[in-house]
Amino acid sequence: MSEEISLPKNANKEEIYQALLPQVKALLFGEEDLIANMANMAAVLKEAFGFFWVGFYIIKKGELVLGPFQGPVACTRIQKGKGVCGKAWETGETQLVPDVNAFPGHIACSASSQSEIVVPVSKGKEIIAVLDIDSDQLDAFDAVDQKFLEEMVGYL
Repeated sequence: MSEEISLPKNANKEEIYQALLPQVKALLFGEEDLIANMANMAAVLKEAFGFFWVGFYIIKKGELVLGPFQGPVACTRIQKGKGVCGKAWETGETQLVPDVNAFPGHIACSASSQSEIVVPVSKGKEIIAVLDIDSDQLDAFDAVDQKFLEEMVGYL
């Protein structure tokens, strides 16, 4: 596959995700390096949607450590249960946060972040990382994002 993503013009969010899924699957197919695949997935999501920040935190030695990302400088380490990322890791469930300022214990890596979605990445039954996406707009994420992002991280 070419390392180019084709995006439909004048499409809604769901149509863009539907177009991206097979392209991301093909992009990752045959590549066994997790970091390379995370880097490409972050780039695809940033390019397709223009999110403020897209990246991964990888579980290493009992904490989340910054992995491949697209966007401004980010927090480097996050403890389990802390902030939106730590909560996703702790619960094993996607965290959909319409207003990060209303989230108890939110870690503000950037004051520009207004809403966030964090999706756990699993290998078997073990969570190995989280996909973190921030928007500079309130209430930017919904069930459509959750559905497609959960499917996409399954490709990792």
